Amino acid sequence: MLAGALIGSPVFAEPISWQGWRQDLFARAKAENKLVILDLEAVWCHWCHVMEQKTYGDAAVSELIAQKYIAVRADQDANPDLSSRYGDWGWPATIVFAPDGTEIAKLRGFVEPERMAALLNAAVEDPTPGPSVAEALKVVPAETHTLGKEQLGALNESYADAWDAENAGWGQPLKYIDADSLDLAVARAEAGDTKAERQARRTLDKALVLIDPVWGGVYQYSDKPDWSAPHYEKIMSFQAQYLRQYSQAYARWHDPRYRSAANRIAGYLTTFLKSPEGAFYVSQDADLSHDVDGHVYYALDDAGRRAKGLPKIDTHIYARENGWAISGLTAYANAASDPEALKAAETAARWVQANRAVPGGGFRHGADDRGGPFLGDTLAMAQAFLDLYAATGDRTWLASAEGAGAFIAKTFEDEDGGFTSAAQAEGDSGALAKPAKSLDDQIAAARVLNLLAQYTGKPGDRDLALHAMRYVAGALPEIERPLAGALLADRELSAAPTHMTVVGPKSDPAARELFAAARALPASYKRLDWWDRSEGRLPNPDVDYPEIDQPAAFACSGHLCSLPTFTAADLKATVAQMDAMSLADSAKRRTDPAR
Repeated sequence: MLAGALIGSPVFAEPISWQGWRQDLFARAKAENKLVILDLEAVWCHWCHVMEQKTYGDAAVSELIAQKYIAVRADQDANPDLSSRYGDWGWPATIVFAPDGTEIAKLRGFVEPERMAALLNAAVEDPTPGPSVAEALKVVPAETHTLGKEQLGALNESYADAWDAENAGWGQPLKYIDADSLDLAVARAEAGDTKAERQARRTLDKALVLIDPVWGGVYQYSDKPDWSAPHYEKIMSFQAQYLRQYSQAYARWHDPRYRSAANRIAGYLTTFLKSPEGAFYVSQDADLSHDVDGHVYYALDDAGRRAKGLPKIDTHIYARENGWAISGLTAYANAASDPEALKAAETAARWVQANRAVPGGGFRHGADDRGGPFLGDTLAMAQAFLDLYAATGDRTWLASAEGAGAFIAKTFEDEDGGFTSAAQAEGDSGALAKPAKSLDDQIAAARVLNLLAQYTGKPGDRDLALHAMRYVAGALPEIERPLAGALLADRELSAAPTHMTVVGPKSDPAARELFAAARALPASYKRLDWWDRSEGRLPNPDVDYPEIDQPAAFACSGHLCSLPTFTAADLKATVAQMDAMSLADSAKRRTDPAR
């Protein structure tokens, strides 16, 4: 249904006086004896626009808010701490607080004006937590990072139950590629699981319809389970994720449709979401205006669209979103042997280093952050730096990743377990008096810091990964939703990655050819080094490579490495053989082969 039909003509209302989030918000609420309503929205969000016009434009709602509430509106992309805390409720997310910061109600998505008015009145009459406010999760970190048999069984069961056998993908009714679920299927496919391979490829095939056939880029999701009804916002998280996953799928299965999909997403990023300086913007709106929504606009061809104008692009530049874009572009450059994509990734990384760095190796979110720094920005850039190191062999990128890891340890590590999502709390009382700890952030931290440890060989980096994973293991009994990411983290922390090393001067064409071949070889969990002896020993010199009078490549499993290979074809065969040996060894040590 079109937005115009939904919006209608609300009764005239005075505009709500929205304010931004402030640290002293609840002190003011207490002084004025008012409740607080938080509208957590997004620039690109279709239903946020509808709610602004229909619900907050309603006279009864507007008047009630003016009399009894402090109205706060925050862009979730600009406020990662609020987004991390309330991400399960949006977007838009509506949170009602008592004057002391106690949560009274949480509402997900579009709320009709009649329901909103009833809720606001009820909160005034009884400012105590309602049924939507569950008791805060209290996590006691596990003694070990390794997931037990019962935990693995429950995670595998929830993962299997989430699979949509009829339509492909994980979860209903909204259809999109769940990043961790697809990555887990690909990892299992690499291990010879044919069922997982079928699921991965069916999902990738179905999701192709979410790619804009005119400009490229991927729409956020379909609100019908058959993938046929896209919501047209184009958000960086989805662009980067799909770019990486289609690139890696092409590297593994050589399906030209996957390369075409990755190419169209990369083209959209560099055409529409790249700033003149080479950094990347946040998103593009689903709708052109209240009168021309995405269903109408995106059905047009290029000329028809441009004649009407462009949907709004959020031109903020955030470190986190750029980290995601860098990782996606690097994956595409590796799979497609595209030097321009790699150049774009490096340009963005250097811009972030020059414009978003903070002392100590970390990164702020935007140009003017309300809070922060936030874990997600430095974590995304750490992964981006590792990806760039693996794509170039340039040790300065690895040094930047090490700096990011050190900053994470100093700024976000919590002695009570895990990592906080922000360096400071959003408020001074109530539910927001302590920084949130997102379980998804813990999983991401465990995986990124573990990969960092593989490259550096430093026990401290490994300890940080285990610190995050112990928190995950302790939280799992309280979590009911599928968590494919926890299974991925458990796999990676329990085994060495696919490890390839090219030995030879970086000026040597033969060495460069071997390194390009190693970059293109698919592996969901991968370490790639390039040892030019003139640079000194490798950052993690865990393997002794022989002196050879010509460039060579080695494939390793743990501390066992192959004989030298001298051609791309031989390297590919050797990697396959070493992976098979590693899988056989892991199978002997594991209690659950589907781990």
